[in-house]
Amino acid sequence: MALAFDEFGRPFIILREQEKKSRLQGLDAQKANIAAGKSVARILRTSLGPKGMDKMLQSPDGDVTITNDGATILELMDVDNQIAKLMVELSRSQDYDIGDGTTGVVVMAGSLLEQAEKLLERGIHPIRVAEGYEMASRIAFDHLERISTKFEFSATDIEPLVQTCMTTLSSKIVSRCKRALAEIAVKAVLAVADLERKDVNLDLIKVEGKVGGKLEDTELVHGIIVDKDMSHPQMPKRIEDAHIAILTCPFEPPKPKTKHKVDIDTVEKFQTLRGQEQKYFDEMVQKCKDVGATLVICQWGFDDEANHLLMHRNLPAVRWVGGVELELIAIATGGRIVPRFQELSTEKLGKAGLVREKSFGTTKDRMLYIEKCANSRAVTIFIRGGNKMMIEETKRSLHDALCVARNLIINNSIVYGGGSAEISCSIAVEAAADRHAGVEQYAIRSFADALDAIPLALAENSGLPPIDTLTVVKSQHVKESNPHCGIDCNDVGTNDMKEQNVFETLIGKQQQILLATQVVKMILKIDDVITPSEY
Repeated sequence: MALAFDEFGRPFIILREQEKKSRLQGLDAQKANIAAGKSVARILRTSLGPKGMDKMLQSPDGDVTITNDGATILELMDVDNQIAKLMVELSRSQDYDIGDGTTGVVVMAGSLLEQAEKLLERGIHPIRVAEGYEMASRIAFDHLERISTKFEFSATDIEPLVQTCMTTLSSKIVSRCKRALAEIAVKAVLAVADLERKDVNLDLIKVEGKVGGKLEDTELVHGIIVDKDMSHPQMPKRIEDAHIAILTCPFEPPKPKTKHKVDIDTVEKFQTLRGQEQKYFDEMVQKCKDVGATLVICQWGFDDEANHLLMHRNLPAVRWVGGVELELIAIATGGRIVPRFQELSTEKLGKAGLVREKSFGTTKDRMLYIEKCANSRAVTIFIRGGNKMMIEETKRSLHDALCVARNLIINNSIVYGGGSAEISCSIAVEAAADRHAGVEQYAIRSFADALDAIPLALAENSGLPPIDTLTVVKSQHVKESNPHCGIDCNDVGTNDMKEQNVFETLIGKQQQILLATQVVKMILKIDDVITPSEY
């Protein structure tokens, strides 16, 4: 909009051409939103469970990712629709809070939307549907609490933790090594856990990967692995009982930072300058030697001359170590990061029982292992695999397993997996619907039907007849009042998930139900969508 004046000084207003906006109202808007949410859920539905399929995503610059981790799939998908973006954020919040169950939460939200659509078509008001869902989610939440069991474990008896991590890993690409990887994940978490305070700092667990070798070669290192090697090929490859100086100052003579130029017109002047630099550098090395350092780890680089002098003075060094790694090394070795040479002292040195350089295969790939540290609370999981994609997917799978182990240390209640918890909740919610007068009972029943989506998807992905399988398991639940019956995805021959050792964390399941209900309520309350025109 602009104001202009004609030749007589009279003002008039010019309206620029308004954008042609498209607008959806009422039931049409809700149906469009529900369709968007359902389409996202449909994509993830096939990757649920131990027999779930993987997705291959290619980024604009040609990087290919193969994964079945719900949060990763949605993160890498190019989503335009605003409602679909809500689903992406839903899986992200499950990932941040719990770390596992990112696919399940989106499938759950999708089926809640599907059921809501039927109710809206019958003429039930969206607010009543949302309220009914809220009541049902409370019933399901409390029911999960009732059917959960406490898992007692200790630092010596880690089997319960391993079993739960194996459930998480069984739906991933690494399921053939799930036992070994679950043990590694649990040992890593217990190494950094404070069991008295029930607190785990996952930042202390570093996950490194190297192409080559097989998945079974993955190992847990009680210490730090740095993807660097000694700065000079003739430096010792193995240092026992190392005293490490951790520096963030460059190992070089200072460069003149001024704009002036230094003119050197005679050989004498050049030699004086060179001698000065060498003396300066010798003092640096001497300072490190005086405080008793036997290894220097530096955040910055040093030139070839400095490297040569370090080698001659028998001071092994590692250069260009990143800031995060430097912090982890400092935590593990109990050292302090030193910003200036003047501040170096014996107390600030880190101590490690063994620092060794390990080379891999026939390549020139070398890595530095810092083991037997003074403070063993920083550990590294070192993954091997046939290709880069396999290593990346293993990292994502291990992240889920580490989060599950952490959640069990914080709250050691578990429910049984394989869809058994959802079926049990579905029966409980269905029964509770009769106690509610009013329109909400329809929404509560729909919630119960939506809960069946997870076991149905599990059966479908495992190649079983979905409806027949679910009916058999449901009748078993009611007859035997046994909340442990689930879908036998791996065809073991028993529906009892207790016997199959398929466990999931209680807080993960409860969070799934609450988050999915919240997002669905939000989507149902939108009745007007105004979008700018497409160009």
